[in-house]
Amino acid sequence: MGGNGKHLNIGKLSAAGVLVTLGIVFGDLGTSPLYVMKAIVKGGAEFNELLIYGSLSCIFWTLTLQTTTKYIIIALRVDNKGEGGILSLFALMRRKTSWAALLTMMGGAALLADGVITPAITVTSSVEGLKMLNPDIPIVPIVLLIFGILFFIQQFGSAKVGSSFGPIMVIWFLILGIIGISHLVYNPGILKAVNPVYAARLLGEYPGGFILLGAVFLCTTGAEALYADLGHCGRSNIQVAWIFVKVSLLLNYFGQGAWLLANGVPEADLNPFFAIMPNWFLIPGILLATAASIIASQAIISGSFTIVKEAISLNLWPKVKVLNPTHVKGQVYLPFVNWYLWFACSLVVIFFRASANMEAAYGLAINITEMMTTFLLTYYLYQKGVNHRLVLVIFMVYLTIESSFLIANLHKFNEGGWFTLLLASIFFIIMYGWYFGRKLKNRYVTFTNLDKYIEPLKDLSKDETVPRTATNLVYIIKANKPDQVESKVIYSIFHKQPKRADTYWFLHVDVVDEPNRFEYQVTQIIPGILIRIDFHMGFKVEPKINLYFKEILEDLVNSGEIKLKSSYDSLRKHELPADFKFVLIDRIMPRDYTLSNSENFTLTLHGLSRLVCISDIKALHLDSCNTIEEQVPITINQPISQRIVRAR
Repeated sequence: MGGNGKHLNIGKLSAAGVLVTLGIVFGDLGTSPLYVMKAIVKGGAEFNELLIYGSLSCIFWTLTLQTTTKYIIIALRVDNKGEGGILSLFALMRRKTSWAALLTMMGGAALLADGVITPAITVTSSVEGLKMLNPDIPIVPIVLLIFGILFFIQQFGSAKVGSSFGPIMVIWFLILGIIGISHLVYNPGILKAVNPVYAARLLGEYPGGFILLGAVFLCTTGAEALYADLGHCGRSNIQVAWIFVKVSLLLNYFGQGAWLLANGVPEADLNPFFAIMPNWFLIPGILLATAASIIASQAIISGSFTIVKEAISLNLWPKVKVLNPTHVKGQVYLPFVNWYLWFACSLVVIFFRASANMEAAYGLAINITEMMTTFLLTYYLYQKGVNHRLVLVIFMVYLTIESSFLIANLHKFNEGGWFTLLLASIFFIIMYGWYFGRKLKNRYVTFTNLDKYIEPLKDLSKDETVPRTATNLVYIIKANKPDQVESKVIYSIFHKQPKRADTYWFLHVDVVDEPNRFEYQVTQIIPGILIRIDFHMGFKVEPKINLYFKEILEDLVNSGEIKLKSSYDSLRKHELPADFKFVLIDRIMPRDYTLSNSENFTLTLHGLSRLVCISDIKALHLDSCNTIEEQVPITINQPISQRIVRAR
């Protein structure tokens, strides 16, 4: 998700690749022992052997079925030119139906909500370890200070600090395993909890055992990050690193279980994770846990930047400012998203105050995302022609598992789950309004054939009675066919105010499913007078259209296809270059057209989503000094029920 390390060759297994993967991918999963067993014990109706054995069995099989099988084995094989995640999965689909878009929005919105809750619960859980030293230590101010520093440094990029993430996480996972083993040796019999019978008994015999699945689910909350980070680390590196990570996590979970059986009912505020540490290691352990939680937070923050950037490219999110703070491939910084996350994360900590109060909100966010990924993954495998019976079995198995988790998580709706749904709903409304509002407006986009405007364009470019608007007039168009253009462009050139130019340029930006494609095509529709440029760019490529257009012009001049000389004699005499002016056209829905209630509602949401949107000038990195912004009406052919008549 994030850009914490260098972009590795996809699929190339290396020691360095595995090391970077441990720092980028597994922060969220790796910090789950901080709160999973604590949540289970706190949520149990009574403390007994079945609670410990059953919950450990559920944890083992959740990590095996959800993380290992679904994500490591199945999902990582479904990549879009090496890129993964729910948005890349949507981009892969041959038919992007409205329901597929809705599922993607729901999953993406929940993943962004997780970007708020993950830093809050992980950092708070680690800092709460200080209470074992002094119960009166103020946790909330310390967490808020860490957030202030963490979000402030985002604007400078995480490449420098990111290089240390891998080694720190290696130490973290080694410590998890070692401390777990130190308690397992006193009760090795607890390993028999891998028998699924104990999980079944917990769900069937233990009072409220099914509801405990909400706490169990927290052990796999970082699984979605495995898929989303595929493009940064590569499948092989993730798969190999997971072997080490899974063993370390299970050793720690079982070690906590062994300690709980040996020591009985823990105190109300006691966290088994810190309780199993030797006293002499407690302070280093708290510091290491805090470092690991910051790394997990950094990964989800960087991941949120990447998700929004990809959503913008897929027209699922309004255009916002995107910066590249470093030269590390794939690392981006979105100021709006960063400061929103800082405010929201701080608000969560102030409102909930303790990590235990955030657990219900945390699990529900990722639960929704994983369910949406299951639906989309199943649909994609069906499209690809995978054996339909196998696809159906996979779908039914994971629908059953994740629906069970969802029911358990929704049981804690009043305890914090409502906050997740509120956050996700805000993100979903923005995505829904932007995507379907654009589709509604695009429904009324009309295209016209250029053939009948060839001669008028030739005549207009030579008509000295019309004031010259610019030597080169550039339009951003959406027509996919070279012989067509939107009617609004013709309206702007000939009707709104005739615009004369020596050369008209039509720039068509084609955002393709291949994430890193970066090339262009040139079509001389009227040689020297009307030229079309097609940009073919992957959804991960930053749309610096002004810069790319200049590079294309250099290529065309060097090849002798065009001459960039000024059309003014006095300027051409001194070999000054020709001038360029861009024209951006916004289509406005006239008030005298009647739309359905649902269409009006969609346009209202679209208007709200535009509040966070930057202008096309900023989004396409155009020069505002040389850009004209125009508005033209959307033309809708509606039957007239009654025509006005002339009075006699």
